[in-house]
Amino acid sequence: MGLVEVCVMAKISINLATGSIQKEDLIVGIDLGTTNSLVAFINPEGNPQVINDTGKGVLVPSIVHFNADGSLLVGNEAKGYLITDPSNTIFSVKRLLGRSYHDLENHQGFFSYKIIDDDTEGLLRVKVGDTFYTPIELSSLILKELKERAEHALKTPISRAVITVPAYFNDSQRQATRDAGKLAGLDVLRIVNEPTAASLAYGIGLNPEEEKTIAVYDLGGGTFDVSILNIQNGIFEVLSTNGDTFLGGDDFDRAIVDYWITQNKLDYSELANNQTLTQALRLKAEEAKKALTTQHLFNDFVDDIPCAITRITFEELITHKVQQTIDCCKNALQDAQLSIREIDEVIMVGGSTRTPLIKQTVADFFQKPVHDQINPDEVVALGAAIQSDILAGNRKDILLLDVTPLSLGVETMGGLMDVIIPRNSKVPTKAGRQYTTSVDGQINMKIAVYQGERDLIKENRKLAEFDLKNIPAMPAGLPKVDINFLLNADGILTVQAHELRSGVKQQVEIKPSYGLTDQEVEKMLLESVQHAKEDIDQRMFIEAKTEAEQMIYTVKRFLDRHQNTLSETEIKDTEQSIKALKDAISSENKDLILKSIDQLNEFTRPFAERVMDQAIAQAMKGKAIE
Repeated sequence: MGLVEVCVMAKISINLATGSIQKEDLIVGIDLGTTNSLVAFINPEGNPQVINDTGKGVLVPSIVHFNADGSLLVGNEAKGYLITDPSNTIFSVKRLLGRSYHDLENHQGFFSYKIIDDDTEGLLRVKVGDTFYTPIELSSLILKELKERAEHALKTPISRAVITVPAYFNDSQRQATRDAGKLAGLDVLRIVNEPTAASLAYGIGLNPEEEKTIAVYDLGGGTFDVSILNIQNGIFEVLSTNGDTFLGGDDFDRAIVDYWITQNKLDYSELANNQTLTQALRLKAEEAKKALTTQHLFNDFVDDIPCAITRITFEELITHKVQQTIDCCKNALQDAQLSIREIDEVIMVGGSTRTPLIKQTVADFFQKPVHDQINPDEVVALGAAIQSDILAGNRKDILLLDVTPLSLGVETMGGLMDVIIPRNSKVPTKAGRQYTTSVDGQINMKIAVYQGERDLIKENRKLAEFDLKNIPAMPAGLPKVDINFLLNADGILTVQAHELRSGVKQQVEIKPSYGLTDQEVEKMLLESVQHAKEDIDQRMFIEAKTEAEQMIYTVKRFLDRHQNTLSETEIKDTEQSIKALKDAISSENKDLILKSIDQLNEFTRPFAERVMDQAIAQAMKGKAIE
């Protein structure tokens, strides 16, 4: 038999932009910003690089314009329509992600387009012409534009991405970001906190033997975050996070606009009905803000309206907002249990950090010069690209540990929150606790999941509620229900409930229908500190009251079952002790309640033991003990 020649054809992808062999689809890093978005990748030299497609610029304005014929424009081409067609031009959509109308009703005047109020707590919608869009759909259009730009520049299909979000985005907002990516045709491999991505960009090249503690100050167009990170042996560990999801450069623009309105004695009500002028003023304010980073006076006109402002005046207008960011820095340091002296480096992220007042204020607070060597507009996207390289398995010397910014727990009796995953726990993580029933024969258990820092659930944010059904009827306290929280790397929470005796299970992935309100985001952590003593006192009272009510229920049940074995005096005296305990509950005096519980417990113990002994004797009657 002669030799047979076999021809094997191998399919090899070549990146036409770089000339290199493409082993698999690129994973890109995307910074989905409030004002601008951008995309980055790892070039053939192994370095992160932002994409500038056909000279359009690195930054893609996060703006979508809908034309009358149904077509749309995204980015640079859409920006001009903010003035000429404001009602059909969507901006700052990131602020809408995962929110309800009620979250934004006090900020309605900021938006030139129609946000629908359907009188529900569901996700808000935006009306353009006769069409309704969700923030997820609008965000997906921006992500799709970024995807297409990357594909055009790199001459290769893009289907996988890492997308960054503010560290303070809640579960709903993170899930909305993932959904937007999916809608844009992207497999979102990881949702990464923006400050964490920035730290990765600065972390490349660090000596593995070097240990540093870094503060990342991230002030963008619409959000502020500060993170305290420890970098050691190539491991990036977030020690704490703090921030505000409704504070950013947009607020500085609005302060300038308000100043011009006051100076020119303009009518707010007339401006509300003239969106073209309102947008023109907003864009001119943004121009002034940028100009004042390098000059001391800005002087221009919008139509015949003088628009002049000095740097000193601008700084006076924004001082209180800058101070809010410093307060967040103080809280982050406190959470990390660190002093200012223990911070080695301070990294500035976000276009708004170009403002001289901000640089100086942050440097003064941390008592050291700040780092802004990497373009603050690009640093997050570059870090996201590095994260994508880690996920691709190309960087094995870097490990990323992140944290959850708010505590997660369940409602227990009396309206208390039992924390299962504490704030600033590292993610991904899993934690659980065992619970039982409070009523005889209970076959369903309501499990309500909350997020927040207060002891009472009414002060926290409800994420979800579900029932563990078909628990076999058993006496109170006998069922054993394990409740486990699984928080993945994206900050999405899965809750599992498992009754151990029967094997009944229930699982739910929590995708809340709306996000935190402005007030909750701004005040949640502050209030937890301000009301700490009050909360502790209230918790102790509720726990005492709950214990008392359970005690009353148990003793009453005991009396009903064993009346024949108790004397009339014992029954009468026990009922008197129950009444005393009820009176103590009414007094709302924790100490009196606990004292009455102890008295009832001590009074009933002797004849409870007697009843138990009789029951055992009856059960053992006629039985031989070997």
